[in-house]
Amino acid sequence: MSSTTKKIGEIQGLRALAAILVLIFHAKFLSGGYIGVDIFYVISGFLITGLLINELKGTGSISLKAFYIRRSKRLLPASFLVLFVTAIFAWLVLPPISRGSIGRDLIASTLYVSNYLFAFWQNDYQNLNATPSPFIHYWSLAVEEQFYLFWPLLIIAIAKFKAKRRFLIGFLLIGVLSFALGIWLTEVASIWAFYSLPTRAWELVLGAVIALVPRNATSAFWKSDRVQKPASLLGLLLIGFSVFRFDEATPFPGTAALLPVIGTALLLFTIGSWPNLLKLLATNRISLWLGKISYPLYLWHWPVLVLPIALLGRELSVWERVSALALTVILADLTYRFVEAPIQLKNFSARKVVQGVIVSMAISALMGAALVATTTSAILVDGKRVKLEKIEMRPSSYEDGCHLNYRESLSPECTFGDLASSTKVILYGDSHAAQWFPALAKLANDKKFQLITLTKSACPSIDVVRESVGAFQMSNCASWRSSAIERIATEAPDLLILSSFEHFNPIGDPREVDSWWQAGSLRTYETLKNLAPRIVYILDTPLPEKNIPECLSRMSEDKCLANPNKGLKQVADFKLIDPRPWLCDELCTGVVRGNVAYRDASHISVATSIELSARLWEALRKLGFEI
Repeated sequence: MSSTTKKIGEIQGLRALAAILVLIFHAKFLSGGYIGVDIFYVISGFLITGLLINELKGTGSISLKAFYIRRSKRLLPASFLVLFVTAIFAWLVLPPISRGSIGRDLIASTLYVSNYLFAFWQNDYQNLNATPSPFIHYWSLAVEEQFYLFWPLLIIAIAKFKAKRRFLIGFLLIGVLSFALGIWLTEVASIWAFYSLPTRAWELVLGAVIALVPRNATSAFWKSDRVQKPASLLGLLLIGFSVFRFDEATPFPGTAALLPVIGTALLLFTIGSWPNLLKLLATNRISLWLGKISYPLYLWHWPVLVLPIALLGRELSVWERVSALALTVILADLTYRFVEAPIQLKNFSARKVVQGVIVSMAISALMGAALVATTTSAILVDGKRVKLEKIEMRPSSYEDGCHLNYRESLSPECTFGDLASSTKVILYGDSHAAQWFPALAKLANDKKFQLITLTKSACPSIDVVRESVGAFQMSNCASWRSSAIERIATEAPDLLILSSFEHFNPIGDPREVDSWWQAGSLRTYETLKNLAPRIVYILDTPLPEKNIPECLSRMSEDKCLANPNKGLKQVADFKLIDPRPWLCDELCTGVVRGNVAYRDASHISVATSIELSARLWEALRKLGFEI
């Protein structure tokens, strides 16, 4: 491997590109800017492997102690600074009931295991409307740190083999296994594929493979400008295509990650032969400066963008997002000048570095513990303290496995109420159908009928095709619908109740949402109309403008509102129940008849559902349902 010192200008330009892409993605200006993380990974694998292989060739060994000390000095000071400052501001601006989760996230980020915590957290549909963690961007740093922990050990192990191309063979084997795992896991558990080191390692390993190839060892054909210049432009084209064509619905990493990763690898491989314009764009003074501060840019951008959202209780305007990005650049430059660069240049002893790391981690962990300890577990409702656990409690069908999460596609035999009754009622739909389970379960016991639940998160009863996003896969939803309809036909219920979240968007043009939903409604009715003598559709509940429990912990109930005017029109011949008058007077406030109306930013609370059971029963009777 040849020295990378001559290539630092172009690499700094690539770092700048990666950081800017992530920033403008999170500022909601580019749909595919998240691939900046993948660019960082390839660069990291390239640089770290080059340093380790050079050391091995020069000295015959790798000093793990020196390697980990260098990494610690390079990465941890700025990282801990941002953790400390973010924790303080989070404590000041976020509602007290959020401090427990923020403290948990801070501790996980401190220990560099946040990628797995966030994978677990986001895999639960109930968390999708929660306030984003100001530490969530630390997931990619956790992946990188985990790679740095194991990669030198793997290189040392591979070096013990005698084969001439042992490193190339070993790296390719690891990369192929990681890539294959990523493709499989993207299909079956995409959140874990996105956040895990084993499914991301191939991106760093491809950079490592590029580092193994000395430019003077390639043939004259591959070294010629006729090949190198088009290859560099192809690399840029692959990155550009990814940025503008990918979005959050793109299955990722999977095979899609090949485009930005191969694009970055081509640019690394062709450094020194880039077209003049491309080289100028990468190595001008501004690009070099942005590349130099790219690490603190990444660290600062997310808390600067997300904490104001939590403080204001709304999304940022365009100019507010631009201002946040400008502040990010200022903070990044100051961090580099006064923290990152001075510490890197300082010749600390290994003992002092280790002590500094331990003290910083201890302080960060203690701050996390303090956030957890100061969490408020209750809020005032009509002058009475109500436990947060009670407000946020989910219907019991979640806990007993009757309500399905993302990857599940077959509802278990879940029957409630009077099991000896000959009258059957089926509840069918997504979590906005499941929110009526407490009311219907009470009625099933009181009025003596069987209640069968067929509910699954994020999968509406209306027959529409949604984009597969994150852990939600439309294939699982479609499979569940088929099995649920078979179950409905088998059970032959006396009453079939449907409901759905009505704020999804169609694939393609969001302006087609009404026709998309109405066509799905008609298909659903045609499928179900002969399976039950009475079919009732409960229109969606008013959608909160913010997380209601969090809002009530800081504001009065008249400031914590839901919007009754949102939702989609139902055009099929279902019998309709509109719950909006039950939840709204002049306003749809966060407290209704002494109960916190919503358990989050979407679903009515269990207490509200139970309180509405009498109104629901009266509505069902008016539609002709009798026991």
